[in-house]
Amino acid sequence: MAVLPLLLCLLPLAPASSPPQPASPSPCPRRCRCQTQSLPLSVLCPGAGLLFVPPSLDRRAAELRLADNFIATVRRRDLANMTGLLHLSLSRNTIRHVAAGAFADLRALRALHLDGNRLTSLGEGQLRGLVNLRHLILSNNQLAALAAGALDDCAETLEDLDLSYNNLEQLPWEALGRLGNVNTLGLDHNLLASVPAGAFSRLHKLARLDMTSNRLTTIPPDPLFSRLPLLARPRGSPASALVLAFGGNPLHCNCELVWLRRLAREDDLEACASPPALGGRYFWAVGEEEFVCEPPVVTHRSPPLAVPAGRPAALRCRAVGDPEPRVRWVSPQGRLLGNSSRARAFPNGTLELLVTEPGDGGIFTCIAANAAGEATAAVELTVGPPPPPQLANSTSCDPPRDGEPDALTPPSAASASASAKAVEAGPPTDRGVQVTEHGATAALVQWPDQRPIPGIRMYQIQYNSSADDILVYRMIPAESSSFLLTDLASGRTYDLCVLALYEDGATGLTATRPVGCNRFSTEPALRPCGAPHAPFLGGTMIIALGGVIVASVLVFIFVLLMRYKVHGGQPPGKTKASAPVSSVCSQTNGALGPTPAPPAPEPAAPRAHTVVQLDCEPWGPSHEPTGP
Repeated sequence: MAVLPLLLCLLPLAPASSPPQPASPSPCPRRCRCQTQSLPLSVLCPGAGLLFVPPSLDRRAAELRLADNFIATVRRRDLANMTGLLHLSLSRNTIRHVAAGAFADLRALRALHLDGNRLTSLGEGQLRGLVNLRHLILSNNQLAALAAGALDDCAETLEDLDLSYNNLEQLPWEALGRLGNVNTLGLDHNLLASVPAGAFSRLHKLARLDMTSNRLTTIPPDPLFSRLPLLARPRGSPASALVLAFGGNPLHCNCELVWLRRLAREDDLEACASPPALGGRYFWAVGEEEFVCEPPVVTHRSPPLAVPAGRPAALRCRAVGDPEPRVRWVSPQGRLLGNSSRARAFPNGTLELLVTEPGDGGIFTCIAANAAGEATAAVELTVGPPPPPQLANSTSCDPPRDGEPDALTPPSAASASASAKAVEAGPPTDRGVQVTEHGATAALVQWPDQRPIPGIRMYQIQYNSSADDILVYRMIPAESSSFLLTDLASGRTYDLCVLALYEDGATGLTATRPVGCNRFSTEPALRPCGAPHAPFLGGTMIIALGGVIVASVLVFIFVLLMRYKVHGGQPPGKTKASAPVSSVCSQTNGALGPTPAPPAPEPAAPRAHTVVQLDCEPWGPSHEPTGP
């Protein structure tokens, strides 16, 4: 117990523990200016020649400015753990890629500037984590695509969105409609050709909408425009006014823009591009009575059409009007037709029935409608019984003509053996579906009648070749029990199944029931017979003509050689007897006489001689030289 008082006396002498020291700030990156003496901390690196985000950033910084550098990509680790960052500027760099989740830790970020870069698209994960973002500046990039979920994390907080000066042809209008707090939306200088009706109806706080210099021909009336007054300039505008800018667009001034013309505006910058009567005139200088539309007029329709059951049919209808009318089709039963498993409606007014049935016959109605009215036209369709298959009992070596199937024959012993081997190697064959006759590119498929199945609508044939995995479908009317396949490849094995489509009485939905399957092989392609092909004849003629030319050249050379030998190696017209005889003359101081001439070399060619005649004697082979 005596030790305890001693310890109590020594306690005041023990040094007091020092308070924890704050973490030392990270060194300021080279060529940057850092404010770390007082809060908030900031790192300023504009125009520092940086090629990437500096790795030695102070992660406590609230402001980071990296504008006017040469940064090409933003990686996931570049901005990691900067949870207190409020303002980030990456303007005017060369950024082409932003990694998914690169801003995931910036949950407190309020402003993000990515303008003046080279971004071509913005995906769903690149802006993930920006749950408090208010200002997003993406102007002056090369954006051509904006994902529908790219703005999901900041949809409720975003107040300023700038997408101007890009290459956007389409926008995720549904996603933009969820930006309930946005008050400034910049879509100018893009490639937008249309805006859907009601695209801005839910943007109740929108104060400025800029759609200048796009490809808009019309602007649909939006409920937002009818609730707020529209002005041209923000200067002096009331707080509840909506500033709408739409100049620089090829506006089509017809009745669809009357609502916009009735607004009180202060500027005259917008102009009409069409129709020709109003082209080039200022939008606000055109009277309301001149904004007119033309009702549609049907200019072409299909004549009465008759097709056999099971074949496709195309009904055409063309109409003109201002604005361009939209064409719709109504069936003989009064149903509005659109894209389905049996029909396709095209924007140009064509209705294609993929597989016709006897019940499809009747009067189809074409309806062309626009803002000025509508016009109708009737097209009659008659659906007859399916044609019987064309069969042949013998093969021919002549190839089939284009668009016609080859002749069908019962399976030969060799093909039957091959089919049997194929069946043994694959799944068992259902004898309910038979391929009774087939050729190189066609086959006749038969199956038992399935009419006992209640509510049967049609049959479906599915088949594919052993050489590929593409499954081909054919829809057959319910009255049929056979079908001729005419688009097969020669020398291949096919797996084929037939399904029955019927209406399920319990659920009222369309159900399927397998009828059976089969495997068969097409015949190999026959070698065509008859006259030789044109390429063969052409090659033969070329070879024969070349042989005649070569033989002619050889005969000509042989004749020249023979003539050369006949004339003793001299050119024609020159012989040894016609060799020139030289006259040799001499002149002395008093005596004249022949003087022997030295032997002259044989001339290479005949030459002209100049002879001076002084009392001379001819010198020739018959005269021998005399002595002195």
